Amino acid sequence: MLDADFFCRWMTVAANAMERQAEFLTELDSAIGDADHGTNMRRGFAAVTAALDKEAPQTPGAVLALAGKQLISTVGGASGPLYGTLLRRTGKELGDAPAVSAEELTQAFTAGVEAVARLGGAAAGDKTMLDALLPAAEALGMSFDAAEYAARSGALATVPLQARKGRASYLGERSIGHPDPGAMSALFLVAALAAVAAAEGEGA
Repeated sequence: MLDADFFCRWMTVAANAMERQAEFLTELDSAIGDADHGTNMRRGFAAVTAALDKEAPQTPGAVLALAGKQLISTVGGASGPLYGTLLRRTGKELGDAPAVSAEELTQAFTAGVEAVARLGGAAAGDKTMLDALLPAAEALGMSFDAAEYAARSGALATVPLQARKGRASYLGERSIGHPDPGAMSALFLVAALAAVAAAEGEGA
């Protein structure tokens, strides 16, 4: 079972990844976006860990709800609302349980991804974060490692795509040949989940 501490560690590992990868994400975003995705994600997840250190929620759902709230309030552009929606909806689906199963997390995360799709009006193949999140949600039912692999494959598969949503869509064919920054940051979030699960010997 996955308790609040597990979810706090997920957010901490994700924040560390966003810190390490901030320049890389911004470099990707400079090619097809506003050149601020790395900065935004680093700032947002730093705010998440600071809030969790201060408040220490007692349930998985509360951890993700607080994390989502922080991302919405501190991350600019579209990324804040999208990532905030992902985590808040996942947390809402988990409810008030003190611990959840991997299966319950899979169902909740899937609901969170679906909420992102509705909010952004995007689908698979539009060259967005959903190209990593949708396959990750589907694979999470098999294992955490499978979810990371699926997210990585999905993120890399955005390279030959032409963007149909977001700032990159304004570039038309010039968006082809670059990985989507949002898909890459989504990969880092899923990879952080897999890393924490592996460290604790959790399976899905």
